[in-house]
Amino acid sequence: MATAADWMSAASFISMAGLIAGMGYGGSLFLMGWTGGYVLLAILLAPYLRKFGKFTVPQFIADRYYSKTARTVAVFCLLAASLTYIIGQMTGVGVAFSRFLGVSNTMGIFIGMGIVFMYAVFGGMKGITYTQVAQYCVLILAYTIPAIFISLQLTGNPLPQLGLGSDIVGTNVSLLSKLDAVVTDLGFSKYTTNVRLSTLNMFVYTVSLMIGTAGLPHVIIRFFTVPNVKGARSSAGWALVFIAILYTTAPGVAAMAKL
Repeated sequence: MATAADWMSAASFISMAGLIAGMGYGGSLFLMGWTGGYVLLAILLAPYLRKFGKFTVPQFIADRYYSKTARTVAVFCLLAASLTYIIGQMTGVGVAFSRFLGVSNTMGIFIGMGIVFMYAVFGGMKGITYTQVAQYCVLILAYTIPAIFISLQLTGNPLPQLGLGSDIVGTNVSLLSKLDAVVTDLGFSKYTTNVRLSTLNMFVYTVSLMIGTAGLPHVIIRFFTVPNVKGARSSAGWALVFIAILYTTAPGVAAMAKL
């Protein structure tokens, strides 16, 4: 749960459903890329980083391929991915705290950073783990409970994952067919049709997101809290399961919110 909470932050909780609602079918590349990154992490990185005793991907690559040049390239790639990620996360933190406390976005960012700093310094990695388990429980309940009631109201199915493919209550029209009709009446292309990206672009974006996810340092360091390689692989697998609960709910929330 702690590993899943590491990834399920502002980008996933605040923006994922809206992104899919706006892009329609094309938004699936974010689901495939971010969840696929954990598959790469579980198979190719987490067990071997734990085995080699390395704490970052550049260190692992340098020792694995005996190349300082490869380590330098890996450092720049990691910085690019991490900076892009942290900018989005800090923006989300600023928005959340500014709305909750009635302060400016900038002050919200500093408040969020201060809270993270305090429990990281005084609680250590063990304290962070317990905090993130609690964070995951709060996030997943806050996300899935409204989704269940929305799905029940529109389709009579309590599971948003199944409600996405169900018929609207009292009709023989599927939810997605109804949604396609609504958006085309407004002059837009069908929700279930990808018109923004070619197959090649979707593939490239998905692979980029997978690689970026697998290399994030704050995710990788989580696998050093387990005692051995087997535990690291198991931890990555369970993280994927807990992440999938949110990521399989998001398409249903996105579609139902547009009706």
